[in-house]
Amino acid sequence: MINTREIMETIKMIDDQHLDIRTITMGISLLDCIDSDAKRCCEKIYDKITRYAKDLVRTGEDISRQYGIPIINKRISVTPIAMIAGATDAKDYVCFAETLNRAAIETGVNFIGGFSALVHKGFAKGDRILIESIPEALATTDRVCSSVGVATTKAGINMDAVKLMGETVVKTAQLTADRDSFGCAKLVVFANAVEDNPFMAGAFHGVGEGDAVINVGVSGPGVVKSALEKVKGAEFGVVADTIKKTAFKITRMGQLVAQEASRRLNIPFGIVDLSLAPTPEIGDSVAYILEEMGLEKCGTHGTTAALALLNDAVKKGGVMASSYVGGLSGAFIPVSEDAGMIAAAECGALTLDKLEAMTCVCSVGLDMIAVPGDTSASTISAIIADEAAIGMINQKTTAVRIIPVMGKGVGETVEFGGLLGYAPIMPVHGYSSEEFIARGGRIPAPIHSLKN
Repeated sequence: MINTREIMETIKMIDDQHLDIRTITMGISLLDCIDSDAKRCCEKIYDKITRYAKDLVRTGEDISRQYGIPIINKRISVTPIAMIAGATDAKDYVCFAETLNRAAIETGVNFIGGFSALVHKGFAKGDRILIESIPEALATTDRVCSSVGVATTKAGINMDAVKLMGETVVKTAQLTADRDSFGCAKLVVFANAVEDNPFMAGAFHGVGEGDAVINVGVSGPGVVKSALEKVKGAEFGVVADTIKKTAFKITRMGQLVAQEASRRLNIPFGIVDLSLAPTPEIGDSVAYILEEMGLEKCGTHGTTAALALLNDAVKKGGVMASSYVGGLSGAFIPVSEDAGMIAAAECGALTLDKLEAMTCVCSVGLDMIAVPGDTSASTISAIIADEAAIGMINQKTTAVRIIPVMGKGVGETVEFGGLLGYAPIMPVHGYSSEEFIARGGRIPAPIHSLKN
């Protein structure tokens, strides 16, 4: 049972330390919407999403009012559209993105994810069409998010897909240049993509999932920083234990909300994703947690070690609180969404190379990074390849959400607003990777993938 002291602690976390439920995400399978006629398929998709998710937003708001817990976003994820649309006669899949956007508007959710393809070992019929449709789809919709899986530990890295995704990122940036290339903020390229991720822009409903499911994403870096302030100067064992105990409390709250939403919506509970997802708010920063451990500025020597401790302790605390922790659980390091990361990048302490090293030990990867608008497609592909290699070799999910901001260069900033914050334009290496990317083919899976 939850006692009075725990209730008071939770109230303090919410009021003073920015604790919130980042998202309630309803995953919906579209496998039964497959139809050879694209128009009928879109109608089925719209009808199913709006039927299942009609009460999602209202339920989230009711739970938030009843328990006093902020629930920031209500979202939907669906089966990767390439799998559904591949059975149709459509020549491009922008109409499917428009259908998803209409459904998102009708249900009132913030975002809908799943305009996606999984091409880690090759391209099926619908995959190339979907990828080629991404720039226009993201330019003409407001709430649709897209992701593409290009690598896994078992399959290796599909370098043809990596090349194509570099080009796709640039085209998306160009088509949304009037909005500071915002379309790229809704596009993620994955290695080892997971089927139950509730966070955008990478959420999709995996084929191993049920017909519908409720997944919850919990945040709370401000709570962890506050806890560490009370053990200033203590040795690392104490630091790890403090983070674990805090993560336990955060996860308990997340599971409460997830189970309550599941009960009210009559949709099975899936997982709690315990991810320290920061915001641009001062005090709600993963970078500040690392600095609280003793680093003068995030990005200096020791940052990777501090982040490794944080990520591991968060997971250990979370799995003690719930038997169904999943998604990407750990610490996110999106530059534009984290006030401390922004400050570190602005003063030069945090570079793209250091961020890449940090992604070896934390959740996801190079996230919400703005680079000069004249960055070549091959350079972006090479950045994707490097991050995919980290994921493949380390058997972890990694991703790239990178934004070449058209018309801007190093020293300037880009404003995205809301949870997406703002970002300084970070430099990339000037030397070419074009011949490397042009080779194509597939980088083979590592030897340790042979586990059967």
